[in-house]
Amino acid sequence: MKLSTKSRYSVTALYELALHYGEGAVPLKEVSEAQGISENYLEQLMSTLRKKGLVRSVRGAQGGYMLAKSPCAISIGEIITAIEGPIALVDCLLADADAKEQACTRAGACVTRNVWGKVGDSIRQVLNSITLKDLCDDNGMDENGYWAHGEGCGAELRKAKGSSRKKGAPRVARVDGREKAV
Repeated sequence: MKLSTKSRYSVTALYELALHYGEGAVPLKEVSEAQGISENYLEQLMSTLRKKGLVRSVRGAQGGYMLAKSPCAISIGEIITAIEGPIALVDCLLADADAKEQACTRAGACVTRNVWGKVGDSIRQVLNSITLKDLCDDNGMDENGYWAHGEGCGAELRKAKGSSRKKGAPRVARVDGREKAV
């Protein structure tokens, strides 16, 4: 099984939005530059993710995209399913073995179908157990507990850290132990 570029880039783009959760809309250009993804490609992905209720768009000069839910409420599995559809290793698992729309005529008698089902269940379980907040926790903080890309992943964390960044103030990252505007 191989994840498509669309799935991988969607997770990466929403990770970037999670880093800035609670700060307002993030322009696609900023996401593009931070994650190295084409802005045009991001527009296509965001359109699908918006229709699936994972992001909201804001128009205007201060426009962009933001998560529609908290980073802790969006799983990697939810993102991939929104982009790809159901996660299944083989087509015969997309319908019951005896269903009229079953792609494989041997699905009911297949000796390996159960194996692929168990593998698929395990993959879904892992993907659904990891949230955007988990990605932020694993990748977005430096050794001192500061967000590497600014304050993201939730206002409650900003308050806990005592951040004083006001809306519209430049985002900062720690580079070589110093803060640098991003």
